Amino acid sequence: MDKELDLTEKIIGAAIEVHNYWGPGLLESIYEKSLSHELALRGASVKQQVRLDLKYKDLILDDEFVLVLVLDLVVEGKVVVELKVVKELAPIHEAQLITYMKLTDCKVGLLINFNVLKLKDGIRRIVL
Repeated sequence: MDKELDLTEKIIGAAIEVHNYWGPGLLESIYEKSLSHELALRGASVKQQVRLDLKYKDLILDDEFVLVLVLDLVVEGKVVVELKVVKELAPIHEAQLITYMKLTDCKVGLLINFNVLKLKDGIRRIVL
């Protein structure tokens, strides 16, 4: 678990760098692509727009459902990062991240809202 927590510090540092560069108020996709690039520059393995294969009991859900469920970033295969550009984070955003973490077997997740003056006010770390 220590490795995952250290990794979240690396992700938060990269997110702060991106936020300092762009500031608040842009599209989520700009922050996503920039954060992915910043993490790669820092030597992290990052998957962007990760589609999940969904299965309910013995039923495999087809592509029309999978298109709805795409994770913003998965870093080092260990941390799910869900990005937002909203007025304020809501409990449903945390619940969404927890669902993604359970579906990917990741024990650590970060919820990052870039639409804040100071990024530290828009970060939630969740550990299962």
